[in-house]
Amino acid sequence: MAAKWIEALTGSLEQKKQYKQDMARIEALPASYRTAAKAVHRYLMYAGGVVDGETLTTMFTDFADLWERAALDGTPVREIVGDDPVAFAENFAQAYTGKQWIDKERNRLNEAIAEAEKEDQG
Repeated sequence: MAAKWIEALTGSLEQKKQYKQDMARIEALPASYRTAAKAVHRYLMYAGGVVDGETLTTMFTDFADLWERAALDGTPVREIVGDDPVAFAENFAQAYTGKQWIDKERNRLNEAIAEAEKEDQG
């Protein structure tokens, strides 16, 4: 019972557990991959815009998979992220649809304009 109450306030405990496991996988990477993956991860946390917990969990599990596979294959870091690491990170995040923080503001803007239109007509 208490777990459901806590999850209602803080989000899914399973998702948090999965996220911690994925971050442990990133920490276990060889140095150059770990450094690059952590930098991209940080950018994704700030600029990714995804706020849906399930989508984030999937995204970061796939992210850890990508870096683990690249390390196993010996793929150079620059080959992974290309010439523009920002574009890489943003394209990676775009592949994961889900609820984003800006969605609420988009809805508010649309509703405000609809309300203003009603006031103009009334």
